[in-house]
Amino acid sequence: MSLPHAILTALLEKPSSGLELTRRFDKSIGYFWSATHQQIYRELGRLEEAGQIRALPTPVPVRGQRKEYEVLPAGREFLREWVGAAEDPKPLRSALLLRMRAAAVVGSAGLRAELERHLALHRAQLDEYRLIEQRDFPAERRATEPDRLRHLVLRGGIDLERFWVEWLTAALEELGPED
Repeated sequence: MSLPHAILTALLEKPSSGLELTRRFDKSIGYFWSATHQQIYRELGRLEEAGQIRALPTPVPVRGQRKEYEVLPAGREFLREWVGAAEDPKPLRSALLLRMRAAAVVGSAGLRAELERHLALHRAQLDEYRLIEQRDFPAERRATEPDRLRHLVLRGGIDLERFWVEWLTAALEELGPED
């Protein structure tokens, strides 16, 4: 259910066309809530049908022209209600952890290489998040509540990546060299 909320959030931050929205998703919201371009366009249609967003009027309607969307009051209220609603944490689903459990039964050939690959990916993501933090969230630019909330989301990503780097490093040490 969160894709419509992610789209409404992005459109409230800045009215956008579907293409602009998918590009923004790839650079920000997509770090913690991924969606394909098709899913985003499909959801834009649903939100428009529900009266929560609308395409901004264009001076001269042209077939195939990009539509830029904005959030209507009903969409803002829908998002506001969702922000304040209770939601239980979702159980962790990790193919890597399942793969490790399976390796305990069938053998761990190739597992070390996969753990090392994951470690490299998490280190790279951590570096990227830290660069974003330095660029977009110096202490003097965290004066408003919206800025502090955006920074907290990024800090959550940083902390999760740090966890994975530390856990994968320890897992590789515990497994020892591959036979």
